[in-house]
Amino acid sequence: QVQLVESGGGLVQAGGSLRLSCVASQLPFSRSAMAWFRQAPGKEREFVATIGWSDTTYYADSVKGRFTISRNNAKNTVYLQMNSLKPEDTAVYYCASSPAGVPWRSEGDYNYWGQGTQVTVSS
Repeated sequence: QVQLVESGGGLVQAGGSLRLSCVASQLPFSRSAMAWFRQAPGKEREFVATIGWSDTTYYADSVKGRFTISRNNAKNTVYLQMNSLKPEDTAVYYCASSPAGVPWRSEGDYNYWGQGTQVTVSS
């Protein structure tokens, strides 16, 4: 059974940084695309960043230049480094995976999801 477990969320002041981690199990990790999505209260879940099996990356315009997605295949882990955080980044952040390996930007293209980790940015 595939499992994705996120960690690293928390409360931070605007301008601060956080690093999220997502550890995957029972998954062909090195061949999978991994992504981060987020959902703010009262809003739909939205794409944040993705990294394909070949390390191709894509970002939402709202986080470009502030967030960095990376992966460590030896540890079956994907990271999201978040810098210059803003109150509008407050959301539950979800890790997702697609065994197809292509860095899609639509949540419908991802087969597996984590339980989410809360990120709260205070002003």
